Amino acid sequence: MTAKGYNTPTSWLQFPQHMNTTIEASCHCGAIRLEIAMPPESLTDCNCSICRRYGVLWAYYSPTLVRITPATGATETYLWGDRSIAFHRCKHCGCVTHWSAVDETSDRMGVNARLMPPEVLRPLRIRKLDGAVTGRYLR
Repeated sequence: MTAKGYNTPTSWLQFPQHMNTTIEASCHCGAIRLEIAMPPESLTDCNCSICRRYGVLWAYYSPTLVRITPATGATETYLWGDRSIAFHRCKHCGCVTHWSAVDETSDRMGVNARLMPPEVLRPLRIRKLDGAVTGRYLR
């Protein structure tokens, strides 16, 4: 399963002209690398049954702003519930790297911000999402 923008030439990624810093992230073993056009504006800590088990902080982007370079055969996906998003992880080290919408027309994806350098995350607001019950941000 692929999400919008996967497996395309690297020239597709257009960074804003004013942005000269990209964010680089990777799974623990380095088999999956992410290059993101800009730092996240905020982070989301979701308490739904899967996110709390994964222990992730989500940064949301348009798939057009994220380039994912997996080594051949390095990724696997997991779908659950209404099967509208696919969680991607590294087959080798197990790190959850991102989620993508099954509907390839969706312009939203989540990147596991815990894979980003800590200095990128330090100044950011962490919003608490009650994904377990209400689906609303608590703060």
